[in-house]
Amino acid sequence: MIAFGPPRELPFWDHPEWGSLPLDPPFLTFADGVTLHVGDLRAEVRHVGTAAHTTNDSLVWFPERSTLFCGDLIFNGGTPFLLMGSVVGAIDVLENVVAPLGAATTVPGHGPVFHDRAPLDATLDYLRFVLDVAERGRAAGLTPLQAARDTDLGRFADWPDAERIVGNLHRAYAELDGGGRGVPVDVMAALGDMVTHNGGRPLTCLA
Repeated sequence: MIAFGPPRELPFWDHPEWGSLPLDPPFLTFADGVTLHVGDLRAEVRHVGTAAHTTNDSLVWFPERSTLFCGDLIFNGGTPFLLMGSVVGAIDVLENVVAPLGAATTVPGHGPVFHDRAPLDATLDYLRFVLDVAERGRAAGLTPLQAARDTDLGRFADWPDAERIVGNLHRAYAELDGGGRGVPVDVMAALGDMVTHNGGRPLTCLA
């Protein structure tokens, strides 16, 4: 947060109104997890262990309520965005951290609360689809933008912010090229390709 600083004008969005967002760095940090209490209710805050949506994802688990706040690890009904994280890592976390909890109620970062595995499985399907497109596109010598343009999104085409496929492919290509999970990529180039894929229109985020 300190390194990025407050929100600033970027050319990829249509002049969003950020409002007043003072920089307020955390006063409590942890490596693996920390347990908090609200009265008798226990909240287990857990680092997911690897790059996924970003390089520093955590989730909050309320075991007595079987309720999980998973943040942007799941976009329920929207297109996931892994540019700052890892496609492989996100699959790993969903399969080996989120799914085994068997939460009765899950609060995603985007979209409605859900009570079954369907949104989790849909997210996994999309991420595996991204990896498949990346592998075939890279083998054919295509750029992420070219691979996206040659791809039929199928059942994912109606998800909001479909142009995120380009950013996700930038991330997947970096990993296929031997970069580790969360290795830095050219974010500005990826966002520019997303705008191009979006017909030159500014990006949206219907959070």
